[in-house]
Amino acid sequence: MLQQLNYFWRVIATGLCFTLFGVGGLLLSLFVLPVQRLAIKDEQAQKAVARKTVHYTFKFFIAFMQFVGIFKFDLQQAQQLKALNGHLVMANHPSLIDVVVLISLIPNADCVVKTHLFNNMFLKGVVSNTGYISNADPAGLLDDCEASLKAGNNLIIFPQGTRTKPEEDLRFQRGAANIAIRCQAQVTSVMLKVVPSTLTKNVPWYRIPKTKAHFSAMVVDHSPTLPENNVTQTSKDVRQYNRDLENFFREELSKYG
Repeated sequence: MLQQLNYFWRVIATGLCFTLFGVGGLLLSLFVLPVQRLAIKDEQAQKAVARKTVHYTFKFFIAFMQFVGIFKFDLQQAQQLKALNGHLVMANHPSLIDVVVLISLIPNADCVVKTHLFNNMFLKGVVSNTGYISNADPAGLLDDCEASLKAGNNLIIFPQGTRTKPEEDLRFQRGAANIAIRCQAQVTSVMLKVVPSTLTKNVPWYRIPKTKAHFSAMVVDHSPTLPENNVTQTSKDVRQYNRDLENFFREELSKYG
């Protein structure tokens, strides 16, 4: 009986958290971020303040999800993310809240976001005021990523490109490897695990596991060696580095309990 009550509470709490996230994004877009934009004349300074505002907002949201009992978070092994400067942060992508967790850990986070978010009524003000990078223009994407890294931002990217289904093998697209090589980025790898699996691709938000999900994150101190950007063989190097990243993440995730 208590287990059933706990399950129904977690369904209600999950819906509450989704509502809070949407309303919070709308309030930031309509009131907080526009005021910052008016008060801070320098565009880069305004974006930096907006990113830090989102960082603290997401930090609160993570704490709220743990408080209402839908997640238990173990993020101690990823605390060094807060001290990074100008790194390309690569992570696997097991759940819907992965980017929220990472931004909550990284005060000066930047990320590549899908174009449709710039038209989302709840989030378009957030992604435009923070200066997050749109994937709409592949030609300008590399330049934007390189500029962000050189400015000292930490660029979050998921090499998979989308969330993993629990039964799927880990497969990386080449975009992350391409950015890493062409920008000659400092790479930090983060292993994310969600047990039991929840908020995965094509699964409704209300289809939650029978027990509370445990979300953990761990920074791995080493990553595959990044080849130099040799323009005569960039495509070959990107393919090989992408395979190296795939194998590296598979191996580390298998060891990471």
